[in-house]
Amino acid sequence: MTFAASADATAVDSGRRADVAIVGGGIVGLAHAWHAVRSGLRVVVLERDEFAVGASVRNFGHICTSAQSGLAYDYALRSREEWLAIGEAAGIPVMTAGTVAVARRPEELAVLEEFAEARGDEVSLLTVAQASDRLGFAPVGAIGAGWLPLDLRVDSPTAIPALAAYLESRGVEFHRRANVLAVEPGRVITARGEVAADRVIVAVGHDVDRFFSEIADEHGVQRCRLRMIEVDAPASVGTVDPGVFTGTSLLRYSGFAETKAAEALRDALDREAPELGAHGVNLMFTQRLPHSPEAGRLVLGDTHHYGVTETPWEDEESDELLLDQFRCLFGSAELRVRRRWRGVYASSETGPYLISDPQPGVTAVTVTSGIGMTTALGLAASVLS
Repeated sequence: MTFAASADATAVDSGRRADVAIVGGGIVGLAHAWHAVRSGLRVVVLERDEFAVGASVRNFGHICTSAQSGLAYDYALRSREEWLAIGEAAGIPVMTAGTVAVARRPEELAVLEEFAEARGDEVSLLTVAQASDRLGFAPVGAIGAGWLPLDLRVDSPTAIPALAAYLESRGVEFHRRANVLAVEPGRVITARGEVAADRVIVAVGHDVDRFFSEIADEHGVQRCRLRMIEVDAPASVGTVDPGVFTGTSLLRYSGFAETKAAEALRDALDREAPELGAHGVNLMFTQRLPHSPEAGRLVLGDTHHYGVTETPWEDEESDELLLDQFRCLFGSAELRVRRRWRGVYASSETGPYLISDPQPGVTAVTVTSGIGMTTALGLAASVLS
């Protein structure tokens, strides 16, 4: 007797016990499955939809290794190794061109200089000409840049389903359209039956409060709503292999934000562009990879608004702010928008991760900082150990 492993709606066969049952088929759930199946464990993944449609595919595909600090940095370094291993094993393209952080204010350049001094070979300072050569376009207003060679990129909308397919080929049993109703020690109850397991990992992102409301409240979990836009690359932009940061990114990621120079940058942005702070803007972009159906398009973003419950309304001001900022960066009067979407992830001021054992044999794991693609593979190795 086996569990069904199909995208079709099928009853869950409870005829045998799994070693690990994972609730959630996004990157955090898949990361746990990746480590567990390679350890020889019998693994079941329960996903409420036909495929992952949440934050794991609504992102830049950016593996932001060097800009992390503390525990997130440790997890990011391990995740980088795992992404490269996944790319080789599963045939998933992984770009190794790093990230270019463009400085357009003296305060931004000061952050990059301090960060480079602290991190050594993980950062190379670039002239404007060197940055333009590496980027494939000349960023308007640039006065310098920094290159982070350890950063990686994947194409999230294709990489996540490809990783799930690879894990399935390795024996991970997927139950899709299997909405989980309850989690108890030793079993997971779904709308299509039960799964018995020695250990249960609940990796449902911002919906952790649907299962363990007290734990979510204790960690102050909110939903971070962000806006992202996919556009045709303007004529001024060619092939952009690295990820691209701007000055707002230097306040968004802890490695940069913890420098002494970051305080002066924060003050400068508050004076000169308060609208960016009001919408929580992290002005960055990546280019869709060549194997993608949307190859060559630019993924622009992003804004950040917080609340326990999402508002149903989309704010056009956020999108226009992003587009105006990128028109300035590219020196392009027009940007042709192809798609827009709302991303949602868990956020907490208590730290970048929620890891809790609410019941014997049950672990809730949520990335509460928007760095799931960057750190989940390192996080999962730690949790399973």
